[in-house]
Amino acid sequence: MATAKYPSYTVSGITGEIGSRLKGLGPLILAGEISGWRRYPSGHAYFTMKDEGAQISAVFFSTDLSRTLEKLGEDALKDGAKVELFGSVTVYANRGNYQFVARSARLTGVGDLMKRYLELKARLEAEGLFDRSRKRPLPFMPRRIGVVTSEAGAVIHDMCTVLTRRFPALEIRLYPCLVQGEGAPPTIIAGIEYFNSAEWRADVVIVARGGGSFEDLYCFNDESLARAVAASSIPTISAVGHETDFTLCDFAADVRAGTPSIAAEIAVPRLSDLVDRLKAFGETLSRALRSKGENLAQTADHLSDRLANALKLYGERTGRRLERAAVRLEAYSPYGVLERGYSLTTAEDGSVVTDASRLKKGDVVNTRFASGTARSKVEWHTDGGEK
Repeated sequence: MATAKYPSYTVSGITGEIGSRLKGLGPLILAGEISGWRRYPSGHAYFTMKDEGAQISAVFFSTDLSRTLEKLGEDALKDGAKVELFGSVTVYANRGNYQFVARSARLTGVGDLMKRYLELKARLEAEGLFDRSRKRPLPFMPRRIGVVTSEAGAVIHDMCTVLTRRFPALEIRLYPCLVQGEGAPPTIIAGIEYFNSAEWRADVVIVARGGGSFEDLYCFNDESLARAVAASSIPTISAVGHETDFTLCDFAADVRAGTPSIAAEIAVPRLSDLVDRLKAFGETLSRALRSKGENLAQTADHLSDRLANALKLYGERTGRRLERAAVRLEAYSPYGVLERGYSLTTAEDGSVVTDASRLKKGDVVNTRFASGTARSKVEWHTDGGEK
């Protein structure tokens, strides 16, 4: 090739040339829809501006972005927002990409996808599909975890790593599906139905995919998919995108996780934590039983003292009653009158003789005095005049 006919550039040289020519466009207004909005800790925001036929990378540096958001509101710039940006086109030399550097923004409306999303969300919300009362708690210790996601990429690997690290004795099964595009919802729905069936019924089903733009995640805003998630007979966790991404699948699920890894942490307890809790419960139970035993022993001692005191008091009262009864009995005793000079005569059979007519000559009687007894033989008696 004849070098004299064509200009020659280094990579840096051609990039600089492109940058110079782009600068020739000067400051301009760029109209389109925001997609993939991400704001970083530095304060800068990186996103894509798109319309029906094309897209361009864009950046909003922190100083200009903060000034703009003071006017528009902190949440004004986000996926689906239609805007007019004031700025210029530059080249990011390190990557060889051209980009639009925004200096300010004006909202012009909501993008078509975002509009459809908001309308469907409002309709399903009014229907009660997202009501908190429909949400079911996750099982405390599931044994079978069903994961509906792509078999490619790091999502399933990361989730399995977290799940098995937290609780090794788990059954985990993947139902591979599409996670982007119009053909994705039917495959995701099929996975949910599979884990609800008798063929391999899971205790928890997780619908997951990694991060992406609003358009990339839009298949998870499908109405049929949202209804399938809500209709699942087993608890569901939706883990789609990043913390800041929200889809209808998230709203329909029993639990929403910010990322797939967080979903794995939510799904199962950590075995070591359970062991520690069991040990703590055991120690608490041991202390409670020991305390209960000590309380029972003290109660028994107290009751024993009360019983001894009660028996002593009962004995004293009973003794006094017996003494009073003995005095009364003594007063009524026939032997008491003997002290006053009377005597008591009994026949041989021991019966008291109160009538002399019962006696005849020769009968033997015993006479008891206050002191001593005399034995006598009847020589005579009178019973009213007869002997």
